[in-house]
Amino acid sequence: MAVAAGLALLGSWAAFAQSSDHADLSIELVDPNVLRVCADPRNLPFSDEKGQGFENKIAELFAAKLQKKLDYAFYPQATGFVRMTLGSHRCDVIMGFPQGDELVQSTTPYYRTSYAIVTRRGSDLGDVATLEDTRLKGKHIGIVAGTPPATNMAAAGLMTTAKPYPLMIDTRVDSSAEAMIKDLKSGEIDAGVLWGPMAGYYAKQANPPLHVTPLINETTGPKLVYRIAMGVRATDVNWRRQLNRLIQESQPDINKILLEFGVPLLDESNHLITAEAAAKSP
Repeated sequence: MAVAAGLALLGSWAAFAQSSDHADLSIELVDPNVLRVCADPRNLPFSDEKGQGFENKIAELFAAKLQKKLDYAFYPQATGFVRMTLGSHRCDVIMGFPQGDELVQSTTPYYRTSYAIVTRRGSDLGDVATLEDTRLKGKHIGIVAGTPPATNMAAAGLMTTAKPYPLMIDTRVDSSAEAMIKDLKSGEIDAGVLWGPMAGYYAKQANPPLHVTPLINETTGPKLVYRIAMGVRATDVNWRRQLNRLIQESQPDINKILLEFGVPLLDESNHLITAEAAAKSP
């Protein structure tokens, strides 16, 4: 009898969950007929007002699948971004957010990547794969101040000759990543440490292309590998479930977009995901 009762409860829960997937989202969304995305107006490779970032492309993909119009609430992705966009009900989803961040409710992660070291091709630092490598001693290394790898660099004794770039900026008028890459190409710095998507994008844009190595071998300091999800309001349970389903169904298309922008994609074993592997459904 106990087993039968348990099965009955399980069946009831499954029926509820299935019906919730098709629940009316009008009480959760700003406009149920519009995919309203919270985004930075000038923050490539992620997003910009012209729709040129990979988060823009993924938003376009989802809008087409949902058969909704796509619209944006733009705000610089700095202090107050979540409060002024998602928290103010000006939009319904942030397209890229670290999994587990308590400012939002996270969806299923849709990619995994890490901070990376960027070097010039042909440099004697080209095969450096960790900030603990002694060849980095005395080198001028660019680092965005306040980011996790700055702690790793301090532990390795690299900060005395490092060149810091500001973390909190107005992306509409400035870009620490662009400034770092410019200094790397000119020889002002010997290497740069950037968030993987930025490293991959700007390295691919450079002529000649720069060399990118994900920092997956650190043994001290904070972790440098992260899962990236989408962020919704804590109350938007049905909307989160719908986005999770879209992520699962669209993963090969999402992977293709990310790789086109040079994002270094990592599997759960920290191996780089190839274009062929990325095209396959999970």
